Amino acid sequence: MSTYKEKLSILSEMIAFAKADQDLKDTEYNFLFGVAVSLGIEKEIFDSLLKKQIKVVIPKTQADRILQFHRLVLLMNVDQEQNQIEISKLHNIGLGMGLPPSAIEQVLMVMHDYPDKIIPPEVLINIFKAHYN
Repeated sequence: MSTYKEKLSILSEMIAFAKADQDLKDTEYNFLFGVAVSLGIEKEIFDSLLKKQIKVVIPKTQADRILQFHRLVLLMNVDQEQNQIEISKLHNIGLGMGLPPSAIEQVLMVMHDYPDKIIPPEVLINIFKAHYN
């Protein structure tokens, strides 16, 4: 599992992503706080990350990178709104993590085939597996 610093980085990156459209909606806040709880981050620390971004640490393993990308896809769709800024930012984050561009594109297309654009984890994993083979 990730170190405490890596967990803070995960949240910080997600918060910055949620603020890409200059508006942090209640649904996004609640989703982010749920991730914080699952990572063992206290509410006070989580709320401090809303005010001050910390340096992003790219997850070490490919599995952790794919998991973070999946979290970001879910976050993008939690408010049931997408805009080009979010899509472009998500694409760039994926590239920055070293994920295959073709897999990123496929995920962004396939998510529209699922209710509320919530792509199942096994589908996402299979997309990345196919692009690594």
